[in-house]
Amino acid sequence: MSKLFPKSANSLPLQLMIFITILGGVATAAMTYYATPKYLRVGYQPIQPVPFDHSIHAGSLGIDCRYCHSSVEKSATSSVPTAQTCMNCHSIIKPNSPLLEPVRQSFATGEPLPWVKIHQAPDYVYFNHSVHVNRGISCVECHGKVNEMAVVSHVKSHSMGFCLDCHRDPASYIRDQKDVFNLNSKTLAEQGRLAEAHQHIKDWKVKPPQSCSGCHR
Repeated sequence: MSKLFPKSANSLPLQLMIFITILGGVATAAMTYYATPKYLRVGYQPIQPVPFDHSIHAGSLGIDCRYCHSSVEKSATSSVPTAQTCMNCHSIIKPNSPLLEPVRQSFATGEPLPWVKIHQAPDYVYFNHSVHVNRGISCVECHGKVNEMAVVSHVKSHSMGFCLDCHRDPASYIRDQKDVFNLNSKTLAEQGRLAEAHQHIKDWKVKPPQSCSGCHR
């Protein structure tokens, strides 16, 4: 037997145990990072550099989501506003508010505000905002009624099951195109217009992927 296996083979069991331990540690760390606090945790509500009240801006004032998140209709990502966007109003409204000092500094220096992301798909998930909003899926379906939130929090799970519920039955989630950014609107199904929702799916060729490769590219 000693002629069949080199002497170095004696250390193979130890090497295998070390490899399995490291692999297990990496897998555990990856699952802890991606599947728990920031990505799937309902209720995640980080402290932002500037206290932005969506219930005032998007709610009481009725500012359209696209004014601040300007790329949502044409990009995979929904951009956060620059200091310039904020200063368009706040150079006149509350121009000396201490709470807005980080915005004024960002505007003066060109350094971006360090907004903390609340909703972020894991690296192994592909999500395109423009595809969804341009086919009648409202911000509310994934982000909740942000127009009623003084402080935005993670209110939907964004789990794989959450996404598949919509992909398997898009007719229950689609809105009239003009209502996509009306956060108080109802889906066509909620309005008793389910037949229109199905016609919308047919006309717009809405075919949400249900296979792994659709979202894991």
